Amino acid sequence: MSSNEIFSKGSRAAANFTGAAFVNMLVSDTSGIYHCQVYDVVFEPGCRNDWHIHAGGQILLCTDGVGYYQEKGKPARRLQRGDVVEIPPEVEHWHGAAPDSSFTHIGISPNTQKGAATWLSPVTEEEYMKATGGNKNV
Repeated sequence: MSSNEIFSKGSRAAANFTGAAFVNMLVSDTSGIYHCQVYDVVFEPGCRNDWHIHAGGQILLCTDGVGYYQEKGKPARRLQRGDVVEIPPEVEHWHGAAPDSSFTHIGISPNTQKGAATWLSPVTEEEYMKATGGNKNV
């Protein structure tokens, strides 16, 4: 574990990502007591998840590196350590690392009784490059 990591890296995500991402499920809530899931995600440079929605919304707590968040039809937002993203229910979006930086966030999926994430299409290379400008200066 590096000095910047809060939690261990987790297992490589098998689906719904372009590039390498590692997920450490911190609170799976399989019992349904808390109605939320909490997970640490490490994205390697250039990695991003597919377009998706959360029926109950999502919260991102950015803990390391540089990343991006984008809602469908809107400009991307550059993210860094200390940023918080509140994503309302049913908003189509993606998030991931900058082309030249890794990125780590803690994700919180509240209201899990409303259903799991719905994964849509991959973010194309063209969409990703337009959103990020292809470098850290955007």
